[in-house]
Amino acid sequence: MKYPMNSTQNITHRAAEVRIERLNKRFGDLIAVRDVSLHIERGDFFTFLGPSGCGKTTLLRMIAGFTTPDDGDIYFDDQRVNDIPAWDRNVGMVFQSYALWPHMSVFDNIAFGLRERKAPKHLIREKVTAALKMVSLEGLEKRRPSQLSGGQQQRVALARTLVIEPRLLLLDEPLSNLDAKLRIQMRNELLRLQRELGITTIYVTHDQEEALAISTRIAVMSQGIVIQQGTPQEIYESPRSPTVADFVGVSNFLEGNVVQVEDDYVRLDLQNLPSLLISWREWLESPPPPGTALLINVRPESIQIETETSEIASPSNRIPGTIVASVYLGSAVQYEVELPSGQCVRVNALNTRRTPLLPEGQSVLLSFSPQYAVLLQPA
Repeated sequence: MKYPMNSTQNITHRAAEVRIERLNKRFGDLIAVRDVSLHIERGDFFTFLGPSGCGKTTLLRMIAGFTTPDDGDIYFDDQRVNDIPAWDRNVGMVFQSYALWPHMSVFDNIAFGLRERKAPKHLIREKVTAALKMVSLEGLEKRRPSQLSGGQQQRVALARTLVIEPRLLLLDEPLSNLDAKLRIQMRNELLRLQRELGITTIYVTHDQEEALAISTRIAVMSQGIVIQQGTPQEIYESPRSPTVADFVGVSNFLEGNVVQVEDDYVRLDLQNLPSLLISWREWLESPPPPGTALLINVRPESIQIETETSEIASPSNRIPGTIVASVYLGSAVQYEVELPSGQCVRVNALNTRRTPLLPEGQSVLLSFSPQYAVLLQPA
């Protein structure tokens, strides 16, 4: 395969649109991917999010061409690519292990794909120089991978992938080997590069915070199925099942039965707790009849802690409780509060430096607006 003669020193990409239609993959009795259909738009930063073993890496490998689907179709733009081998799909993939050649220099690692494509020497130097600048590795081109930090090795792997100007960038847990601070730094750098290049990117991770921070859209997977897809805000604020609510972020679940419908609100009776008023219209197709069992999902940051001396700002749901633990996080304080039912809920209180920390054993009232809770059907 000849590399096209291109005198530009910039790295450019013709981003692909990806369509996945009813894709299935089995390994013996295990169904790794089950009837998955997705539309990944040109320039998207699309993330497959889910726990280990949910099928997200298998799905990525089928898009790359490393794994063959049993059923279904994969399209890049309008081209069906099921029968096109991985090396002819013009896809770049960054692996969790980086997969750098230990005996090669940084320059030669980045240049590897260009040389395999028979690119002329002057073009290789131009492209590699541009790639080094793009990932801020100028001056390190003669070093070996063993002489680099984990973050620098990740940058080499990324530059080696981008220098071949792929239509599609695939990343499989690329930051999981980095420490927490470097992981944040690298994900911001990765997001900057993706935005500048406009390359369609598909990212695999089990890290919910990472997915929320970098994605334009997310597909949450469980047991080989996409159980919800949408923007990060939609996934976090409007989960459509207890599984999504529980996996993406921290959730407090309260079980109740409908006792009354009041226009756009339902009143639910909870065991050993005051009844709660919750908005139903955003979550349910029709008002649930009395006796319907529902789950209330309230995020820790949506709950306020009130003491007997607190001023009540506006009407809201209130539940009594007792503080049983607290964790000081600097910008916030994380409280565990035991309810009269014996259940514990988590509350994140913003640290304003004006309010003293509440001690264990303190009686409190937990309050939240009817609009800040999500109604879900029990699993």
